[in-house]
Amino acid sequence: THTSCKQKLLFLMKRAAAKHLIERYYHQLTEGCGNEACTNEACGSSPGFQRMDNNAAAIKALELYKNNAKLCDPHPSKKGASSAFPENSAKGAHNFSACSNGKMNLKDLQPTREDFRDLNYLTEEKVYEILSLCSETEDYSPLIRVIGRVFSSAESLVQSFCKEKQHTKEELKSLQAKDEDKDEDEKETASGSSTAMEVEPEASASSGDGSSNGENNIQKFGPVEVSVDIDAVRRVYDRLLSNEKIEAAFLNALVYLSPNVECDLTYHNVYAADPNYLNVFIIIMENSNLHSPEYLEIALPQFCKAMSKLPLPALAKLARLWSQYGADQIRRLVETFQQLITYTVISNEFSSDNLVNEDDGVVAATKSLKIVYYANVLGGDLDMDHNEEEDDEPIPESSELTLQELLGEERRNKKGPRVDPLETELGIRAWDCRKPLIPYEDFINEPLNEVLEMDKDYTFFKVETESKFSFMTCPFILNAVTKNLGLYYDNRIRMYSERRITALYSLVQGQQLNPYLRLKVRRDHVIDDALVRLEMIAMENPADLKKQLYVEFEGEQGVDEGGVSKEFFQLVVEEIFNPDIGMFTYDESTKLFWFNPSSFENEGQFTLIGIVLGLAIYNNCILDVHFPMVVYRKLMGKKGMFRDLADSHPVLFQSLKDLLEYEGNVEEDMMITFQISQTDLFGNPLMYDLKEGGDKIPVTNENRKDFVALYAEYMLNKSVEKQFKAFRRGFHMVTNESPLKYLFRPEEIELLICGSRNLDFLALEESTEYDGGYNKDSHIIKDFWETVHSFGQEQKRLFLQFTTGTDRAPVGGLGKLKMIIAKNGPDSDRLPTSHTCFNVLLLPEYSTKEKLRERLLKAITYAKGFGML
Repeated sequence: THTSCKQKLLFLMKRAAAKHLIERYYHQLTEGCGNEACTNEACGSSPGFQRMDNNAAAIKALELYKNNAKLCDPHPSKKGASSAFPENSAKGAHNFSACSNGKMNLKDLQPTREDFRDLNYLTEEKVYEILSLCSETEDYSPLIRVIGRVFSSAESLVQSFCKEKQHTKEELKSLQAKDEDKDEDEKETASGSSTAMEVEPEASASSGDGSSNGENNIQKFGPVEVSVDIDAVRRVYDRLLSNEKIEAAFLNALVYLSPNVECDLTYHNVYAADPNYLNVFIIIMENSNLHSPEYLEIALPQFCKAMSKLPLPALAKLARLWSQYGADQIRRLVETFQQLITYTVISNEFSSDNLVNEDDGVVAATKSLKIVYYANVLGGDLDMDHNEEEDDEPIPESSELTLQELLGEERRNKKGPRVDPLETELGIRAWDCRKPLIPYEDFINEPLNEVLEMDKDYTFFKVETESKFSFMTCPFILNAVTKNLGLYYDNRIRMYSERRITALYSLVQGQQLNPYLRLKVRRDHVIDDALVRLEMIAMENPADLKKQLYVEFEGEQGVDEGGVSKEFFQLVVEEIFNPDIGMFTYDESTKLFWFNPSSFENEGQFTLIGIVLGLAIYNNCILDVHFPMVVYRKLMGKKGMFRDLADSHPVLFQSLKDLLEYEGNVEEDMMITFQISQTDLFGNPLMYDLKEGGDKIPVTNENRKDFVALYAEYMLNKSVEKQFKAFRRGFHMVTNESPLKYLFRPEEIELLICGSRNLDFLALEESTEYDGGYNKDSHIIKDFWETVHSFGQEQKRLFLQFTTGTDRAPVGGLGKLKMIIAKNGPDSDRLPTSHTCFNVLLLPEYSTKEKLRERLLKAITYAKGFGML
């Protein structure tokens, strides 16, 4: 037993030493050693040092520790500064430990020193009083002891830093009347104290670094009432955290506090008994040092676990409170949780056998980050009023539903895709926010995305058990590539399910087996053939749309393993968006399409366009579609607004903006009314009244905002209402059971459908693999890439079209495209060929670079049609 204790002690000492070194590397990177002429490349004081954020510094610090890199000695200008060299923090921790064990050296205290043993909660004034007494003798033990006692007890924290009681209106009037009777000196004194008592709590409600968005949020949801004075807490932290002797007391107290809080929330339902219990989390999260290395190993993970146990109403209240904090504070909270996630991910070796989903610290930090995410949404520019109406008639259910029920395979998502419970509790949706306080990209954690086993994560997402956590329930932390992989799994499993159900139908009812959505089309009549067939399927059995698409071009031998479908979608899009057909209008200045309000096509045609878009997502195909962003917002259920005109109708937007900013007399100078004019397909004017009797209502300085809002409403919603409703209905026929809306924001859905316009061929070269005797050092391969890199933008698009079936990069860029270049015999006059289904380029070993260029250009320029190779 003595030996095992000794080994354990030795292990703890080594661990502490390693942690201490990592801290020194971290502070060396973030703050430097203080020597402006430092030659250490891994020091913040080095002249050529590239500054990095806290996350990157934490990763780099670990690397430096593993490589036993050079550590700078403290420069005279930095000696004693605990931030760069935290030896003194350890002393502070020792002091706290000694105090809590009753071994404090009493001879250092003055005999008259107050003990503060009966002090069980703190106020700002009491902290400053104790700090002042400690400063006189340079002995901070009493303050460390008080912090240790109060900050390690939830009950004490709940009572600490409470706001002073605010006066009612009647009390304020009474005080004001009394003040008027006093002399000038008393007035000034009363005024000063009144300001401190009345204004300060108001400031704390808006949390210091206020923003107009936060004020708008208060107007929409009302101020979040909490009993803790947040500004006072921040001032106390600012004073105390600058003293290295006191800083460690907060860390040690948090280690004691967190397990008890977790227990209270899990077993004792403390929040329901006392909503002020939330003060514990409000106060602790104001500690600006939480993201520091010393907190990341034990204290912060434990606290995040406690926070994740908060009931839904408490999480919602915390999100509403934080939404009033402003961008800087939200960013600090995000960095705190991101730092913990990154630190844990890079400190462990996660794999399919050791899943990151099973790490309690990462899971708890992600759940805590979700609160900040919704605070970021709530505090941003919200639009909760302009929502599209739901479809009048529901999308027909599959006729196979009865059989599925008989087989015990009833659909999970009859009521559509899931909604996050916190979203429901808050009464908002993520896409209600037009502009968040900080960019959504700040919530994505790339190291986590790299180690996430998406197949396992998707399984946990579908099973929905409490014992297994899925990061798909927190999609804000995932990048578009990872989410797209999750969607791919969902689509494929749904396809397999439909295929299996079809096989069972054929056995039970003797129907002909048809496991695929088969489309046989003539290349010259692709629209007529495809849309007629899709229309029949949509009417008879919409569930067939969820089968895997299988396209066959009449008279061609190509077998559809994905490439033929890509070609099919390309041809359909080219035909549909042809301005001569008249379904969409084209804006030369923006290169974007918009629904034609006076189209002759019936609603069914627009429904079929929506089906095609849905099928493209469902079958993982990229379309060359050019819609303004407002279309994707409308697909998510949000109406178009004035600001959306900047993208879809820029000339009109500028005119209306000029109208709003006009400083003269609008009525006399512009002479416009609430009647507007549009032109039909033949150029004939069509008049429309924005208000009843609009031709008799002049636009004035007073009502011009109303005019602009109604004009935008007409252009983006009312004038194309029938066309868009039909289009959206078709889209939802394919995607109604998909987690698409749950996972993706409107701009990400555009990326999903259209792919990336940024073509990075260097990334494609890096990710390309070789077969048949070629490798990256082969002479012809070097010639090949030199040739491709010399192509113009249009030729590069043709090359992509020829090799992959689309001229767009997939989600994540060309680096995510797995292209294979295989040898196709010795030098000959044969043209290069491709398997677009598998992104394989078959390249003969041409004798010269010139011949390679000539053959390749001819192949990509004149390629059309499929054959069997």
